[in-house]
Amino acid sequence: MDKLVQLLEKNARISDQQLAVMTGLSVEEVREKIYQYEKKGILRGYKALIDWEQYDSDYITSMIELKVTPEKDKGFEDVAKQIMEFDEVESVYLMSGTFDLCVTVTGRDFHEVALFVAEQLSPIESVVETSTHFVLRRYKDRGVKFYDSKSDERGKLL
Repeated sequence: MDKLVQLLEKNARISDQQLAVMTGLSVEEVREKIYQYEKKGILRGYKALIDWEQYDSDYITSMIELKVTPEKDKGFEDVAKQIMEFDEVESVYLMSGTFDLCVTVTGRDFHEVALFVAEQLSPIESVVETSTHFVLRRYKDRGVKFYDSKSDERGKLL
């Protein structure tokens, strides 16, 4: 993997000048490579990783497993495209194993996510079954540690 891509994945806020020093490229080469990666769709966006427990305790994340009946000659593509258009949906993955799609959904509370599943996902014609898992605590996300041992006691067994 290209060192520039690795550095951007870890911290997209590194300046072009810093990236040039770290990769041995010129600033112009760094800018051109980034431009080409964006143009080719390799770099899809730049996004902050927020610790919502620190910012807003009412924010909830869920992982929803979907069993889907694939459409002839289309597979899972159409239903995945339909699901990814919902604002509540953060990610959609085609999976191997006991379910077909994994959908990450965010909401203000458990009730809001449950209603989204009941009113938006379940009625989709090719969705056969859903199983919703709520994230209770995030320890590490995309390589960033969120665990703070002095914070809360939910993970302890008595």
